[in-house]
Amino acid sequence: MTLEVRKVVSYVEETRVEGGRQAGRPLLMVLSAAVLKNPWAGEPFTEDLRPEILRIAPPLGDLLVGEILKHTGSGDRVEGYGKAAVVGADGEVEHASALIHTLRFGNKYRNAVGGTSYLSFTNSRGAMGCPIVVPMMHKNDEGMRSHYLTVQATIADAPAADEVVVALGASVGGRPHHRIGDRYQDMREMGLDAAGKEAS
Repeated sequence: MTLEVRKVVSYVEETRVEGGRQAGRPLLMVLSAAVLKNPWAGEPFTEDLRPEILRIAPPLGDLLVGEILKHTGSGDRVEGYGKAAVVGADGEVEHASALIHTLRFGNKYRNAVGGTSYLSFTNSRGAMGCPIVVPMMHKNDEGMRSHYLTVQATIADAPAADEVVVALGASVGGRPHHRIGDRYQDMREMGLDAAGKEAS
């Protein structure tokens, strides 16, 4: 059985002015999503999700990474990243989680963009037209608050009750005019160690 993708949707936004001021460079954010048949919808409770994860996650990763790179131009340009999945009413949130919380999916993206951070995520249940929300962070520095960003979009006819929407998000740059520092500055000021505990 091949990957049953009904449609692929990409949303691209470029912020040129923020807070009434011209951005130093425009912030490009991309969300690319695949609408696919939920392989477990309509089935009795499935204890072992692994066979379908192994079948679906790798080609789904390849598909969505290709879409992201098509809009960003290259993996090197991607600075922030994240992922999301939304399952329709006939599925479990676990079904959404299953397709994105596997290295067979996430590593496709990390490897393509040279990332080392974990992929921030959302996994939820929703109806047609619900927001697809992808939180992002810097691909190599989880404490760099300039790249704490969210890209979101809606798909008018997805997810249907028996579908899952799986998405990747990317940013080329951080927030324009970011000025809240990073978590390391807080740690130094508060006398905390790398684990966030009081340094002795």
